[in-house]
Amino acid sequence: MPVQSVEIGFEEVLPGGNWLTLDDPTKGQLDTALYPLAGFAYYDVTEYVTGIEVTRGKSDDIDSISAGELVVTLNNRTRAFDPTYTSSPFYGNILPKRLVRYSANNVQQYQGVIDDWNLEYTPDGDAIASFVCSDGFVYLNNQTLGAGTATAQLSGARIEAILDSEFVQWPTTGRDIDPGTELLGANVVADNQNVLEYIQQVELSELGLFYISKEGNATFKDKNHVPVTADIVILADDGTGIDYQNLQISYGSESLVNEVVATSLITDVQTTVTDEDSQLEYGIFNATYDNLLLATDDQVASFGTTLLAKYAQPIYRFTEVTVRLNDLSIEDQNKVLGLELGDFVQVIFTPSNIPPAISKYAEVIRANHEVDVTGEHIVTLGLNTLNSTFFVLDDLVFGRLDEGSLS
Repeated sequence: MPVQSVEIGFEEVLPGGNWLTLDDPTKGQLDTALYPLAGFAYYDVTEYVTGIEVTRGKSDDIDSISAGELVVTLNNRTRAFDPTYTSSPFYGNILPKRLVRYSANNVQQYQGVIDDWNLEYTPDGDAIASFVCSDGFVYLNNQTLGAGTATAQLSGARIEAILDSEFVQWPTTGRDIDPGTELLGANVVADNQNVLEYIQQVELSELGLFYISKEGNATFKDKNHVPVTADIVILADDGTGIDYQNLQISYGSESLVNEVVATSLITDVQTTVTDEDSQLEYGIFNATYDNLLLATDDQVASFGTTLLAKYAQPIYRFTEVTVRLNDLSIEDQNKVLGLELGDFVQVIFTPSNIPPAISKYAEVIRANHEVDVTGEHIVTLGLNTLNSTFFVLDDLVFGRLDEGSLS
């Protein structure tokens, strides 16, 4: 089964911590960040863990990603996580806003801060502690910008500027920001503009992806973020890839859009783009966007055209796949654990075990984990099935000329 690890960042010297220890052959090494003299260090609390739940990503492609959440349940029979118990090895540190990181097979899956501690006791003496964490979105959502006028710049540069702002000061070492493809106009930023909401305006204008990575980095993928099939993870039910348990499929009008009405705050001109064939076949399915930051009306029209290319026709979509890691080799476990939001997978499905199989490429838009007290580890991946993508030079699948459709 996968090896789990939950660590909490404490700020005081506690027994058994990773501090510099004189005469210790390992912890006695000077000038190493692994064993500081004092201050912050991660403490492994995995021995107490009885359950882990991770929720990251979004349910629908066009939505923005929500704050990632981690819930960890702990055995508290020894009162180790009772903040009032002075004999606890962690006394004085059972507090909100402590950093937490969670890994499986030494592959980090989450980093965030504790929002709440919860304690439960039963008359027979059983005791459970749990904590709930949020990722860096909680910080961005609690920050506001001062009034000003943004510089005309590409979407990635705009996000960099927001993170650089004196009101945010996100560390440069904790970022992975694509340059962006869309030029944003010099819009007026209102006083007390919510930081996360503004970044998500940029994300939408680019039709990109902004999230907090598993390592806690602010991450932005622009719309040139495309699949490469050479080393793509293959999930398959026919023995040609990593085995999975369940697959959810959607084929209907849930994702249909054949009329896009969009307005940029820069030009203040409403632009409507339609797919008449789709409307004649299915009726009108409208999507309206009134807060884009695009510099020109041509960009707004292109925004609408891009959405219609994805959603004007019903597509046989793989929407969710469930993988039981315990069934897999360590190599395949680590392939699944290595997936990040925005990564691409190939899913092969044989309905009722009757060939031919159906093969689809999809972007990972959600990554959830459930681990119980027995070590059962289930990973659920939310998928955005691709029916078209940008040309990828030299790629065996996405580098074929005149083959824009994947449906």
